[in-house]
Amino acid sequence: MVKGMQIPWRSISWIALVLIAYNFQTCRGQDYGGEDTKPAAPPPEQENCDGIFVTYSFEGREKVYPLVKNVSAQAWSFKSMLTVLNTGLYELKSWKVFIGFQNKELLVSADGAVAIDGDGFPVKVGKNGTTLAGYPQSDLKTAIDTAGDFTQMSAQISIKGTQFGLKEKSNPMPSTIKLVNEGYKCPAPKRYKSYQQVCCKRDPKFKPKNVTTKFMPRRYGDLSITYDVLSAYTNRYQAQVTIDNLNPLGRLDHWNLTWEWMRNEFIYNIKGAHTHKKDPSECIYGPQGQYYKDFDFTTVINCQKKPVISDLPKEKADDDKIGKLPYCCRNGTLLSPIMNETEARSIFQMEVFKLPPDLNRTALNPPQNWKIEGTINPSYTCGPPVRVDPSGFPDPNGIGIVTTAVASWQITCNITRPKPKAAKCCVSFSAFYSESVIPCNTCACGCEQTSKCDANRKPLLLPPEALLIPFENREEKARAWSELKHLGPLPKKLPCPDNCGVSINWHVDSNYNSGWTARLTLFNWGDDAFEDWFSAITMKKDTAKGYENVYSFNGTRLQHERNNTIFMQGLKGLNFLVGEVNGSNPNTDPRVPGKQQSVISFLKKDTPHIKIEAGDGFPSKVFFNGEECALPPEFPKSTAALKSQIGLLSAILLALFTFFLLTDGLH
Repeated sequence: MVKGMQIPWRSISWIALVLIAYNFQTCRGQDYGGEDTKPAAPPPEQENCDGIFVTYSFEGREKVYPLVKNVSAQAWSFKSMLTVLNTGLYELKSWKVFIGFQNKELLVSADGAVAIDGDGFPVKVGKNGTTLAGYPQSDLKTAIDTAGDFTQMSAQISIKGTQFGLKEKSNPMPSTIKLVNEGYKCPAPKRYKSYQQVCCKRDPKFKPKNVTTKFMPRRYGDLSITYDVLSAYTNRYQAQVTIDNLNPLGRLDHWNLTWEWMRNEFIYNIKGAHTHKKDPSECIYGPQGQYYKDFDFTTVINCQKKPVISDLPKEKADDDKIGKLPYCCRNGTLLSPIMNETEARSIFQMEVFKLPPDLNRTALNPPQNWKIEGTINPSYTCGPPVRVDPSGFPDPNGIGIVTTAVASWQITCNITRPKPKAAKCCVSFSAFYSESVIPCNTCACGCEQTSKCDANRKPLLLPPEALLIPFENREEKARAWSELKHLGPLPKKLPCPDNCGVSINWHVDSNYNSGWTARLTLFNWGDDAFEDWFSAITMKKDTAKGYENVYSFNGTRLQHERNNTIFMQGLKGLNFLVGEVNGSNPNTDPRVPGKQQSVISFLKKDTPHIKIEAGDGFPSKVFFNGEECALPPEFPKSTAALKSQIGLLSAILLALFTFFLLTDGLH
């Protein structure tokens, strides 16, 4: 019996390996130089773009829980890629790209960028789109300056988010993509099924300012925040935050400032301001505690990723530990620069600790997603920090030497107009020629409870005295007025209140050959008084040219591009607008609002063409402490004119009736 042949598997495996290696070497030998396969050529539009080439690529989506049958309510997670490439001759500083999201998107993350329109992720962007700004790589250098290094020339942003209201096989794309940096123009993007691209070029009409600074020039904004690093060490640095109110119609009361740390920093101590929360646990159980193992975090001021910071009260201004800083400790009040330039600035300082890999005195990263807000003040939208030349500070010893910061960034914030039914103050209109007052808009400052009132119905016309009592006490007067003036039956569900803490009445008081007068009345329906209040009115056309005087307030007409605006503030000793108080008999009388008023006179010498009763006597904008107040959509109508029209119509009808009777008698 022949024994079974034993197969030398190890030898065969070795021989096979040699053959594979030989074949592999032979294949490489055919490649003439051992180079890898050439990458795919870029699209021709990219090669022909002399500017900034922007692309958006939709990478896919899938359903996420909860799974529902309603298509419009079904959520989908999606991924996409935004690429910004500098193919031009000029470095692009602080790039910003607008993406016109339109499918109820909620952005969850954007690696390599921050959303300017939000205060951190997640952020809702699916109605009006959003603008992304580069972070940490905010500047894109040219191919010439980097020898074609794409890592310095371009930024790739990996976007993740959620969207709604989509069919199974659709590719949801944004409406547009465009670079929004100043000095660039973008055509409509080329659109494909899951891809968009656009080449944005420098505007030939744009004349850039002569820049003599190393970094970006400082920009004007309604509010400017400067983040200065005063001194830097390996694992920490000393920072100063300066807030400047630059808009004459801007203001903040009891400001709250917040931002987002992006690299696990924490505030060790602070001077000139305070944080709202002091909780060391977030550091102890976070990456901070893992690195600083022997650190006593109970003395740390704040460990939050998004700290909320406020100004100190006035009594802390001379406190050796937390006060004694110029421009600090005013209880969060930033006045208009017209009122007081010194009190239009706030400053505080803090010591910030860093974590790896930033343990280098030059590794400095400002926080992102800045947001600031006050009480009855305008809403601000803040851009990303932009590196600027280091700030200079006068020598405290007064010997003329100017010291500079280690590094400086500027955050520019601009006032946004309040959305409908989201104002913080409102205006009512009245006139000497009209018996009824047009009240503040229904839900002008929002409505929470609408089960017992109609949030969409026009407010009811009122007698003038009804403005002096709270809304809840006006129904009886409104019913009596409607019946007296034959305004028609009231609806079963009455309009909701305006819900504003401050209301303003603009009353056209008189109109004569050489001029006219108006009366401005401020009502405070809240409990707190307003100190150093101001109000401003912007008139239509050139009506403000005739401004003569404000009699019970300090008033001035602004200059240059704001010359149609009249600025008013309380006289010395009368600059408090007190809060609402009880009536004479709290059991029967309604509460009484705080009230101040003044007559304003105008001359017609320079404005003889204006027509007061046609609406020229009413402002197009009204402000209180910087907040733009909601205006009524219509002006008071002349009661006399209405009566004359009714009388004329009655006479015509009577004449026609008589004519028909006479003609019928002749027959």
